[in-house]
Amino acid sequence: MFTKRHIISMRDFSRAEIDHILQRAEALEPFASKKKSDLLAGKILAMLFYEPSTRTRLSFETAMRRLGGEAISMVSTEASSAAKGEMLADTIRVVGEYADVIVLRHPKEGSARMAAEISKVPIINAGDGAGHHPTQTLLDLYTIKRESHLRNLNIVLIGDLKYGRTIHSLAYALSLYDAKISLVSPEQLQMPSEIKDDLKKRGIDVYETTKLEDVVADADVLYVTRIQKERFPDPSEYQKVAGSYRISTESLKNCKDDMIIMHPLPRVDEIDVDVDSTKHAKYFKQAFYGIPVRMAVLSLVLGCDV
Repeated sequence: MFTKRHIISMRDFSRAEIDHILQRAEALEPFASKKKSDLLAGKILAMLFYEPSTRTRLSFETAMRRLGGEAISMVSTEASSAAKGEMLADTIRVVGEYADVIVLRHPKEGSARMAAEISKVPIINAGDGAGHHPTQTLLDLYTIKRESHLRNLNIVLIGDLKYGRTIHSLAYALSLYDAKISLVSPEQLQMPSEIKDDLKKRGIDVYETTKLEDVVADADVLYVTRIQKERFPDPSEYQKVAGSYRISTESLKNCKDDMIIMHPLPRVDEIDVDVDSTKHAKYFKQAFYGIPVRMAVLSLVLGCDV
């Protein structure tokens, strides 16, 4: 089902396949921090990151090493042949001779799909511009499953819904679980109409507002995103919406007792640090869950059973 399979977009997966990945992650979670495994001994992961990354890059490396494998990395484009003008296609062909699997982050949407078409080893998309980031979505689903519930979920997506690849992938995945989705953003950063239309065609209850207070009381999950300055073609447009929403302990006074707050990180000022100490804050746990989820993905595409 997964051996040698490319991981490019959540749209490539059925709910049954997603559930299988989440179950594998749960089985591997004990190895994410304490136990040692040699499941991927002798395997090499290559990480090609053409954009900055902390959590994604380090969690993939940690996942590989926790399972007994090795990781090699292109730490910056300036220190690689990309600085000499080497085409991505050539890099993929060469690195495919060095490694058993490649994790790719690239600023150009569609780059991961192109890489998959020519690569002799599995490509895992770690973000392609404003396109897709499937392992982030998988770890988000895993966090919701472990810290809340996926059935009859009422989730609020907040912030940059226009450029946020994390939000786009997550919204589609949640449609497979019949979630109720509320969208909270400035008018300039609303979810693209084609995504909203697709959700509605799938029978998903979608509510859109600019006011967080309209939806916070009924939410099971608040999924907060950073307004991404680097995605704005015009810096002046970014300044108009910067700091539009800020989650504070005051804004949570009417929320459910078991409501959880998630964030793909990094955060800037979207969540007050005072919220970190509340029982609702799950974003650091969410970052940890990236390890077992990426362990699951790596072991599956490399054809290694638990």
